[in-house]
Amino acid sequence: MGLNDTPGGSRFTIGIFGKRNAGKSSLINSLTGQSIALASRVPGTTTDPVYKAMELLPVGPVMLIDTAGLDDQGELGSQRVEKSMEALRKCHLVIYVADPEVGARPQRPQLAQQQPQLAYQQPQSLQPQQTHQPQPVDISDPGEKKTPGNPDSQPSAGNWDARNFLEKEESEFIHQLETRKIPYVIAVNQSGEDTDFLNKNYGTDTQVFTDAALKLGIDQLKKAIIRNSGETEKEAGLTDGLIEAGDLAVLVTPIDTAAPKGRMILPQQQVLRDILDKGAYTIVTREGELDQALNALGRPPKVVITDSQAFRLVDSIVPPEIDLTSFSILYARQKGDLKKMTEAAAVLGDLKPGDKVLIAEACTHHRQKDDIGTVKIPKMLRKLEPEVDIHWHSGASFPDDIREYKLVIHCGACMLNRPEVQYRIELAEKEGVPVTNYGLTIAFCTGILKRAVAPFGIRI
Repeated sequence: MGLNDTPGGSRFTIGIFGKRNAGKSSLINSLTGQSIALASRVPGTTTDPVYKAMELLPVGPVMLIDTAGLDDQGELGSQRVEKSMEALRKCHLVIYVADPEVGARPQRPQLAQQQPQLAYQQPQSLQPQQTHQPQPVDISDPGEKKTPGNPDSQPSAGNWDARNFLEKEESEFIHQLETRKIPYVIAVNQSGEDTDFLNKNYGTDTQVFTDAALKLGIDQLKKAIIRNSGETEKEAGLTDGLIEAGDLAVLVTPIDTAAPKGRMILPQQQVLRDILDKGAYTIVTREGELDQALNALGRPPKVVITDSQAFRLVDSIVPPEIDLTSFSILYARQKGDLKKMTEAAAVLGDLKPGDKVLIAEACTHHRQKDDIGTVKIPKMLRKLEPEVDIHWHSGASFPDDIREYKLVIHCGACMLNRPEVQYRIELAEKEGVPVTNYGLTIAFCTGILKRAVAPFGIRI
Protein backbone atom coordinates (compact mmCIF):
# COMPACT_ATOMS: atom_id res chain seq x y z
CA MET A 1 0.00 0.00 0.00
CA GLY A 2 1.48 3.36 -1.03
CA LEU A 3 1.91 6.42 1.14
CA ASN A 4 -1.05 8.11 -0.56
CA ASP A 5 -3.43 5.15 -0.17
CA THR A 6 -6.11 4.98 2.51
CA PRO A 7 -4.48 3.13 5.45
CA GLY A 8 -5.88 -0.22 6.55
CA GLY A 9 -7.05 1.22 9.86
CA SER A 10 -9.43 3.54 8.00
CA ARG A 11 -10.84 0.94 5.59
CA PHE A 12 -14.14 -0.93 5.90
CA THR A 13 -12.87 -4.46 6.57
CA ILE A 14 -14.62 -7.50 5.08
CA GLY A 15 -13.51 -10.97 6.15
CA ILE A 16 -14.18 -14.04 4.00
CA PHE A 17 -14.59 -17.16 6.13
CA GLY A 18 -15.67 -20.76 5.60
CA LYS A 19 -14.50 -24.35 5.66
CA ARG A 20 -11.63 -25.64 3.53
CA ASN A 21 -12.41 -25.91 -0.18
CA ALA A 22 -15.62 -23.90 0.15
CA GLY A 23 -14.37 -21.49 -2.52
CA LYS A 24 -13.19 -18.57 -0.37
CA SER A 25 -10.09 -17.79 -2.43
CA SER A 26 -11.99 -18.09 -5.71
CA LEU A 27 -14.64 -15.76 -4.33
CA ILE A 28 -12.15 -13.07 -3.28
CA ASN A 29 -10.50 -13.33 -6.72
CA SER A 30 -13.89 -12.84 -8.37
CA LEU A 31 -14.75 -9.91 -6.09
CA THR A 32 -11.50 -8.10 -6.85
CA GLY A 33 -11.18 -9.15 -10.48
CA GLN A 34 -7.60 -10.20 -9.73
CA SER A 35 -5.79 -13.43 -8.88
CA ILE A 36 -4.63 -12.29 -5.45
CA ALA A 37 -5.30 -15.56 -3.62
CA LEU A 38 -4.12 -19.02 -4.62
CA ALA A 39 -7.21 -21.09 -5.45
CA SER A 40 -6.94 -24.88 -5.56
CA ARG A 41 -9.02 -27.99 -4.92
CA VAL A 42 -6.34 -29.10 -2.45
CA PRO A 43 -7.70 -28.54 1.09
CA GLY A 44 -5.79 -26.01 3.18
CA THR A 45 -4.31 -24.02 0.29
CA THR A 46 -4.71 -20.72 2.15
CA THR A 47 -2.45 -20.59 5.20
CA ASP A 48 -2.04 -17.07 6.59
CA PRO A 49 -4.78 -14.47 5.98
CA VAL A 50 -4.40 -12.61 2.68
CA TYR A 51 -5.27 -8.89 2.67
CA LYS A 52 -6.42 -6.98 -0.40
CA ALA A 53 -7.26 -3.27 -0.46
CA MET A 54 -9.79 -2.09 -3.05
CA GLU A 55 -12.56 0.44 -3.67
CA LEU A 56 -16.15 -0.74 -3.49
CA LEU A 57 -18.51 2.12 -4.18
CA PRO A 58 -20.55 3.44 -2.50
CA VAL A 59 -18.98 1.79 0.57
CA GLY A 60 -15.63 3.39 -0.26
CA PRO A 61 -12.17 2.00 0.50
CA VAL A 62 -12.41 -1.57 1.81
CA MET A 63 -9.99 -4.24 2.97
CA LEU A 64 -10.81 -7.83 2.00
CA ILE A 65 -9.35 -10.67 4.08
CA ASP A 66 -9.11 -14.21 2.70
CA THR A 67 -8.72 -16.66 5.59
CA ALA A 68 -7.76 -20.28 6.12
CA GLY A 69 -10.49 -22.89 6.49
CA LEU A 70 -12.14 -22.94 9.90
CA ASP A 71 -12.00 -26.75 9.86
CA ASP A 72 -8.24 -26.92 9.24
CA GLN A 73 -6.64 -29.80 11.12
CA GLY A 74 -3.39 -30.76 12.80
CA GLU A 75 -0.94 -28.59 14.73
CA LEU A 76 -0.38 -26.19 11.84
CA GLY A 77 -4.08 -26.27 11.04
CA SER A 78 -5.04 -25.11 14.52
CA GLN A 79 -2.53 -22.27 14.24
CA ARG A 80 -4.08 -21.25 10.92
CA VAL A 81 -7.53 -21.21 12.52
CA GLU A 82 -6.15 -18.99 15.31
CA LYS A 83 -4.86 -16.55 12.68
CA SER A 84 -8.27 -16.56 11.01
CA MET A 85 -9.97 -15.77 14.32
CA GLU A 86 -7.48 -12.94 14.89
CA ALA A 87 -8.54 -11.54 11.51
CA LEU A 88 -12.19 -11.74 12.61
CA ARG A 89 -11.46 -9.10 15.27
CA LYS A 90 -10.81 -6.56 12.52
CA CYS A 91 -13.99 -7.21 10.54
CA HIS A 92 -16.85 -4.77 10.07
CA LEU A 93 -18.63 -7.39 7.90
CA VAL A 94 -18.19 -11.12 7.27
CA ILE A 95 -18.91 -13.13 4.14
CA TYR A 96 -19.40 -16.77 5.14
CA VAL A 97 -18.83 -19.08 2.16
CA ALA A 98 -20.88 -22.29 2.34
CA ASP A 99 -20.39 -25.02 -0.26
CA PRO A 100 -23.46 -27.28 -0.69
CA GLU A 101 -21.12 -30.09 -1.76
CA VAL A 102 -19.18 -30.02 1.52
CA GLY A 103 -20.63 -32.32 4.18
CA ALA A 104 -24.11 -33.80 4.04
CA ARG A 105 -25.99 -30.83 2.65
CA PRO A 106 -28.09 -31.50 -0.46
CA GLN A 107 -27.30 -30.04 -3.85
CA ARG A 108 -28.55 -26.54 -4.43
CA PRO A 109 -31.12 -27.36 -7.16
CA GLN A 110 -32.79 -29.63 -4.59
CA LEU A 111 -32.79 -26.76 -2.12
CA ALA A 112 -34.65 -24.67 -4.65
CA GLN A 113 -37.28 -27.35 -5.06
CA GLN A 114 -37.72 -27.62 -1.29
CA GLN A 115 -38.04 -23.87 -0.92
CA PRO A 116 -41.80 -23.62 -0.20
CA GLN A 117 -41.61 -26.24 2.57
CA LEU A 118 -38.61 -24.79 4.43
CA ALA A 119 -38.98 -22.35 7.26
CA TYR A 120 -35.94 -21.49 9.31
CA GLN A 121 -36.63 -21.73 13.05
CA GLN A 122 -33.79 -19.97 14.80
CA PRO A 123 -32.97 -21.41 18.24
CA GLN A 124 -33.48 -19.00 21.11
CA SER A 125 -29.73 -18.93 21.79
CA LEU A 126 -29.10 -17.71 18.26
CA GLN A 127 -31.69 -14.96 18.24
CA PRO A 128 -30.06 -11.61 17.35
CA GLN A 129 -31.10 -8.63 19.43
CA GLN A 130 -32.81 -7.05 16.46
CA THR A 131 -34.76 -9.12 13.96
CA HIS A 132 -33.53 -8.55 10.41
CA GLN A 133 -35.96 -9.63 7.70
CA PRO A 134 -33.97 -10.34 4.49
CA GLN A 135 -35.32 -8.52 1.46
CA PRO A 136 -35.07 -9.99 -2.05
CA VAL A 137 -32.38 -8.53 -4.29
CA ASP A 138 -32.83 -8.84 -8.06
CA ILE A 139 -29.90 -8.31 -10.44
CA SER A 140 -31.39 -9.96 -13.51
CA ASP A 141 -31.16 -8.29 -16.92
CA PRO A 142 -32.74 -4.81 -16.62
CA GLY A 143 -34.39 -5.40 -19.98
CA GLU A 144 -36.25 -8.47 -18.78
CA LYS A 145 -39.96 -7.86 -18.26
CA LYS A 146 -41.53 -9.45 -15.21
CA THR A 147 -45.23 -10.11 -15.10
CA PRO A 148 -47.29 -11.14 -12.07
CA GLY A 149 -48.47 -14.27 -13.84
CA ASN A 150 -45.04 -15.55 -14.79
CA PRO A 151 -43.35 -17.23 -11.78
CA ASP A 152 -40.26 -18.11 -13.82
CA SER A 153 -39.48 -14.43 -14.32
CA GLN A 154 -40.32 -13.49 -10.75
CA PRO A 155 -38.14 -15.60 -8.42
CA SER A 156 -38.78 -15.38 -4.71
CA ALA A 157 -36.62 -16.29 -1.72
CA GLY A 158 -39.68 -17.56 0.13
CA ASN A 159 -38.81 -18.99 3.53
CA TRP A 160 -35.61 -20.69 2.36
CA ASP A 161 -32.72 -20.11 4.76
CA ALA A 162 -29.16 -21.30 4.22
CA ARG A 163 -28.63 -21.58 7.96
CA ASN A 164 -30.82 -24.71 7.96
CA PHE A 165 -28.08 -26.50 6.01
CA LEU A 166 -25.02 -25.37 7.95
CA GLU A 167 -23.16 -27.97 9.95
CA LYS A 168 -22.78 -27.62 13.72
CA GLU A 169 -19.39 -25.88 13.64
CA GLU A 170 -20.63 -23.47 10.98
CA SER A 171 -23.74 -22.62 12.99
CA GLU A 172 -21.55 -21.97 16.03
CA PHE A 173 -19.47 -19.54 13.97
CA ILE A 174 -22.61 -17.70 12.81
CA HIS A 175 -23.76 -17.62 16.44
CA GLN A 176 -20.45 -15.99 17.36
CA LEU A 177 -20.98 -13.32 14.71
CA GLU A 178 -24.46 -12.58 16.03
CA THR A 179 -23.23 -12.46 19.63
CA ARG A 180 -20.50 -9.99 18.65
CA LYS A 181 -22.98 -8.07 16.49
CA ILE A 182 -20.90 -8.45 13.33
CA PRO A 183 -23.14 -8.23 10.22
CA TYR A 184 -22.70 -11.13 7.81
CA VAL A 185 -23.68 -12.42 4.37
CA ILE A 186 -23.85 -16.16 3.63
CA ALA A 187 -22.62 -16.92 0.12
CA VAL A 188 -23.79 -20.39 -0.96
CA ASN A 189 -21.09 -21.24 -3.47
CA GLN A 190 -21.45 -23.81 -6.26
CA SER A 191 -18.76 -25.11 -8.60
CA GLY A 192 -19.71 -24.93 -12.24
CA GLU A 193 -23.21 -26.43 -12.09
CA ASP A 194 -26.77 -25.24 -12.47
CA THR A 195 -26.16 -21.78 -13.92
CA ASP A 196 -29.87 -21.55 -14.68
CA PHE A 197 -30.59 -21.78 -10.95
CA LEU A 198 -28.08 -18.99 -10.29
CA ASN A 199 -29.68 -16.79 -12.91
CA LYS A 200 -33.06 -17.20 -11.20
CA ASN A 201 -31.39 -15.63 -8.17
CA TYR A 202 -33.08 -16.86 -5.02
CA GLY A 203 -31.10 -14.31 -3.01
CA THR A 204 -31.65 -11.94 -0.11
CA ASP A 205 -29.82 -9.14 1.66
CA THR A 206 -27.99 -11.63 3.87
CA GLN A 207 -27.86 -14.77 1.71
CA VAL A 208 -26.75 -15.02 -1.90
CA PHE A 209 -25.94 -17.79 -4.37
CA THR A 210 -22.64 -17.59 -6.22
CA ASP A 211 -20.43 -19.56 -8.53
CA ALA A 212 -17.02 -18.05 -7.91
CA ALA A 213 -15.37 -20.14 -10.63
CA LEU A 214 -17.77 -18.82 -13.29
CA LYS A 215 -18.06 -15.38 -11.62
CA LEU A 216 -21.83 -15.75 -11.31
CA GLY A 217 -23.73 -13.99 -8.54
CA ILE A 218 -20.79 -11.67 -7.79
CA ASP A 219 -22.75 -8.50 -8.57
CA GLN A 220 -25.49 -9.66 -6.24
CA LEU A 221 -22.90 -10.34 -3.54
CA LYS A 222 -21.50 -6.83 -3.95
CA LYS A 223 -25.00 -5.42 -3.55
CA ALA A 224 -25.45 -7.45 -0.36
CA ILE A 225 -22.14 -6.07 0.93
CA ILE A 226 -23.26 -2.53 0.17
CA ARG A 227 -26.60 -3.03 1.92
CA ASN A 228 -25.07 -4.65 5.00
CA SER A 229 -22.32 -2.07 5.31
CA GLY A 230 -25.03 0.27 6.56
CA GLU A 231 -25.69 -2.10 9.48
CA THR A 232 -22.33 -1.32 11.10
CA GLU A 233 -21.59 1.45 13.56
CA LYS A 234 -20.38 4.54 11.73
CA GLU A 235 -16.95 5.71 12.82
CA ALA A 236 -16.91 9.30 14.02
CA GLY A 237 -14.55 11.81 12.45
CA LEU A 238 -11.43 12.62 14.42
CA THR A 239 -12.51 16.20 15.14
CA ASP A 240 -16.30 15.75 15.19
CA GLY A 241 -17.86 18.04 17.79
CA LEU A 242 -14.54 19.79 18.28
CA ILE A 243 -14.25 21.80 15.07
CA GLU A 244 -16.89 23.20 12.74
CA ALA A 245 -16.80 25.00 9.40
CA GLY A 246 -15.01 28.33 9.69
CA ASP A 247 -13.14 27.42 12.89
CA LEU A 248 -9.38 27.83 13.16
CA ALA A 249 -7.18 25.04 14.53
CA VAL A 250 -3.45 24.97 15.27
CA LEU A 251 -1.58 21.68 14.88
CA VAL A 252 1.71 21.29 16.75
CA THR A 253 3.97 18.68 15.15
CA PRO A 254 7.43 18.16 16.65
CA ILE A 255 10.09 17.04 14.19
CA ASP A 256 12.20 14.53 16.15
CA THR A 257 14.42 11.61 15.16
CA ALA A 258 11.38 9.32 14.83
CA ALA A 259 9.64 11.61 12.32
CA PRO A 260 9.73 10.22 8.74
CA LYS A 261 11.81 12.18 6.28
CA GLY A 262 9.83 14.38 3.89
CA ARG A 263 6.33 13.73 5.23
CA MET A 264 4.02 13.95 8.23
CA ILE A 265 3.20 10.95 10.39
CA LEU A 266 -0.19 9.29 9.84
CA PRO A 267 -2.11 10.82 12.79
CA GLN A 268 -1.10 14.32 11.71
CA GLN A 269 -2.09 13.62 8.10
CA GLN A 270 -5.49 12.26 9.07
CA VAL A 271 -6.35 15.05 11.51
CA LEU A 272 -5.33 17.68 8.95
CA ARG A 273 -7.53 16.05 6.31
CA ASP A 274 -10.46 15.79 8.74
CA ILE A 275 -10.22 19.51 9.51
CA LEU A 276 -10.10 20.42 5.82
CA ASP A 277 -13.13 18.20 5.13
CA LYS A 278 -15.09 20.25 7.66
CA GLY A 279 -14.35 23.53 5.89
CA ALA A 280 -12.22 24.77 8.78
CA TYR A 281 -8.82 26.47 8.69
CA THR A 282 -5.57 25.20 10.13
CA ILE A 283 -1.95 26.17 10.53
CA VAL A 284 0.82 23.69 11.31
CA THR A 285 3.85 24.56 13.39
CA ARG A 286 6.58 22.99 15.50
CA GLU A 287 6.47 23.49 19.25
CA GLY A 288 9.45 25.87 19.08
CA GLU A 289 7.55 28.29 16.86
CA LEU A 290 4.14 27.95 18.53
CA ASP A 291 4.36 31.20 20.50
CA GLN A 292 5.17 33.24 17.38
CA ALA A 293 2.50 31.43 15.38
CA LEU A 294 -0.22 32.28 17.92
CA ASN A 295 0.89 35.93 18.02
CA ALA A 296 0.75 36.11 14.22
CA LEU A 297 -2.89 35.02 14.07
CA GLY A 298 -5.62 37.60 13.63
CA ARG A 299 -7.88 35.70 16.02
CA PRO A 300 -7.42 32.99 18.66
CA PRO A 301 -7.81 29.41 17.43
CA LYS A 302 -10.73 27.25 18.50
CA VAL A 303 -8.37 24.47 19.51
CA VAL A 304 -4.70 23.54 19.62
CA ILE A 305 -3.94 19.89 18.84
CA THR A 306 -0.44 18.78 19.71
CA ASP A 307 1.73 15.72 19.67
CA SER A 308 1.40 14.35 23.20
CA GLN A 309 5.17 14.42 23.71
CA ALA A 310 5.08 18.24 23.59
CA PHE A 311 2.19 18.55 26.08
CA ARG A 312 4.14 20.26 28.86
CA LEU A 313 5.63 23.01 26.68
CA VAL A 314 2.47 23.57 24.64
CA ASP A 315 0.36 23.79 27.80
CA SER A 316 2.63 26.56 29.10
CA ILE A 317 2.21 28.57 25.87
CA VAL A 318 -1.48 28.16 24.98
CA PRO A 319 -3.80 30.49 26.99
CA PRO A 320 -6.21 28.58 29.28
CA GLU A 321 -9.29 29.86 27.43
CA ILE A 322 -8.19 27.98 24.27
CA ASP A 323 -8.98 24.26 24.06
CA LEU A 324 -5.95 21.98 24.09
CA THR A 325 -5.75 18.26 23.34
CA SER A 326 -3.55 15.81 21.42
CA PHE A 327 -3.61 13.62 18.33
CA SER A 328 -3.47 10.49 20.48
CA ILE A 329 -6.48 11.56 22.55
CA LEU A 330 -8.47 12.15 19.35
CA TYR A 331 -7.79 8.52 18.43
CA ALA A 332 -8.78 7.31 21.89
CA ARG A 333 -12.17 8.91 21.31
CA GLN A 334 -12.58 7.71 17.71
CA LYS A 335 -11.49 4.09 18.10
CA GLY A 336 -11.80 3.38 21.80
CA ASP A 337 -13.84 4.74 24.70
CA LEU A 338 -12.40 8.08 25.82
CA LYS A 339 -14.29 8.23 29.11
CA LYS A 340 -13.20 4.75 30.21
CA MET A 341 -9.64 5.30 29.00
CA THR A 342 -9.47 8.60 30.90
CA GLU A 343 -10.66 6.87 34.07
CA ALA A 344 -8.04 4.16 33.50
CA ALA A 345 -5.28 6.79 33.44
CA ALA A 346 -6.00 7.46 37.12
CA VAL A 347 -4.52 4.02 37.89
CA LEU A 348 -1.12 5.57 37.14
CA GLY A 349 -1.36 7.48 40.40
CA ASP A 350 -1.86 4.25 42.34
CA LEU A 351 1.08 2.19 41.08
CA LYS A 352 2.84 0.06 43.69
CA PRO A 353 6.24 -1.67 43.65
CA GLY A 354 6.06 -4.78 41.48
CA ASP A 355 2.88 -3.77 39.67
CA LYS A 356 2.98 -4.95 36.06
CA VAL A 357 2.13 -2.53 33.24
CA LEU A 358 1.79 -3.63 29.61
CA ILE A 359 2.77 -1.12 26.91
CA ALA A 360 1.08 -2.27 23.69
CA GLU A 361 1.96 -0.92 20.26
CA ALA A 362 0.01 -1.86 17.13
CA CYS A 363 2.88 -1.60 14.65
CA THR A 364 6.54 -2.52 14.60
CA HIS A 365 9.27 -0.06 13.70
CA HIS A 366 12.95 0.57 14.28
CA ARG A 367 13.35 1.94 17.80
CA GLN A 368 15.03 5.32 18.19
CA LYS A 369 16.95 6.50 21.25
CA ASP A 370 13.98 8.69 22.25
CA ASP A 371 11.23 6.21 21.30
CA ILE A 372 7.96 7.06 23.02
CA GLY A 373 6.89 3.52 23.90
CA THR A 374 10.18 2.05 25.05
CA VAL A 375 11.98 5.13 26.42
CA LYS A 376 9.85 8.19 27.18
CA ILE A 377 6.76 6.62 28.75
CA PRO A 378 8.79 4.12 30.84
CA LYS A 379 10.81 7.06 32.24
CA MET A 380 7.56 8.79 33.22
CA LEU A 381 6.22 5.62 34.85
CA ARG A 382 9.38 5.11 36.88
CA LYS A 383 9.12 8.66 38.17
CA LEU A 384 5.70 7.71 39.52
CA GLU A 385 6.88 4.33 40.85
CA PRO A 386 10.57 3.37 40.49
CA GLU A 387 9.89 -0.36 40.92
CA VAL A 388 7.08 -0.71 38.40
CA ASP A 389 7.45 -3.84 36.24
CA ILE A 390 7.04 -2.81 32.57
CA HIS A 391 6.33 -5.28 29.76
CA TRP A 392 6.00 -4.60 26.01
CA HIS A 393 3.99 -6.13 23.18
CA SER A 394 4.04 -4.90 19.58
CA GLY A 395 2.49 -5.95 16.29
CA ALA A 396 -0.93 -6.91 14.97
CA SER A 397 -1.55 -9.56 17.62
CA PHE A 398 -2.61 -8.99 21.22
CA PRO A 399 -2.02 -11.23 24.26
CA ASP A 400 -4.95 -13.52 25.09
CA ASP A 401 -4.23 -13.46 28.83
CA ILE A 402 -3.49 -10.08 30.42
CA ARG A 403 -4.79 -10.76 33.93
CA GLU A 404 -1.33 -10.24 35.45
CA TYR A 405 -1.27 -6.56 34.49
CA LYS A 406 -2.54 -3.68 36.59
CA LEU A 407 -2.82 -1.45 33.51
CA VAL A 408 -2.50 -1.58 29.73
CA ILE A 409 -1.10 1.51 28.01
CA HIS A 410 -1.94 1.30 24.30
CA CYS A 411 -0.57 3.39 21.46
CA GLY A 412 -2.89 5.71 19.56
CA ALA A 413 -3.83 2.78 17.27
CA CYS A 414 -3.75 4.81 14.06
CA MET A 415 -2.93 1.57 12.17
CA LEU A 416 -5.84 -0.39 13.69
CA ASN A 417 -9.52 -0.08 12.91
CA ARG A 418 -12.21 0.47 15.52
CA PRO A 419 -13.42 -3.18 15.75
CA GLU A 420 -9.90 -4.36 16.62
CA VAL A 421 -9.42 -1.65 19.27
CA GLN A 422 -12.87 -2.37 20.71
CA TYR A 423 -12.00 -6.07 20.90
CA ARG A 424 -8.84 -5.31 22.89
CA ILE A 425 -10.68 -3.04 25.30
CA GLU A 426 -13.49 -5.58 25.80
CA LEU A 427 -10.97 -8.38 26.40
CA ALA A 428 -9.23 -6.26 29.03
CA GLU A 429 -12.56 -5.38 30.67
CA LYS A 430 -13.50 -9.05 30.96
CA GLU A 431 -10.22 -9.68 32.78
CA GLY A 432 -10.59 -6.61 34.97
CA VAL A 433 -7.66 -4.72 33.47
CA PRO A 434 -8.11 -1.00 32.66
CA VAL A 435 -6.80 0.34 29.34
CA THR A 436 -5.54 3.84 28.63
CA ASN A 437 -3.34 5.18 25.82
CA TYR A 438 -0.11 7.07 25.21
CA GLY A 439 -1.64 10.53 25.02
CA LEU A 440 -3.72 10.15 28.17
CA THR A 441 -0.72 8.69 30.02
CA ILE A 442 1.50 11.63 29.09
CA ALA A 443 -1.25 14.10 29.97
CA PHE A 444 -1.57 12.49 33.42
CA CYS A 445 2.18 12.43 34.00
CA THR A 446 2.53 16.11 33.01
CA GLY A 447 -0.41 17.14 35.17
CA ILE A 448 -2.70 18.37 32.38
CA LEU A 449 -5.11 15.46 31.93
CA LYS A 450 -8.05 17.56 33.11
CA ARG A 451 -7.38 20.21 30.46
CA ALA A 452 -6.63 17.69 27.70
CA VAL A 453 -10.02 15.95 27.94
CA ALA A 454 -12.15 18.99 28.81
CA PRO A 455 -12.87 19.81 25.11
CA PHE A 456 -14.85 16.54 24.94
CA GLY A 457 -17.05 17.30 27.93
CA ILE A 458 -15.20 14.97 30.30
CA ARG A 459 -14.82 16.33 33.81
CA ILE A 460 -12.31 14.86 36.27
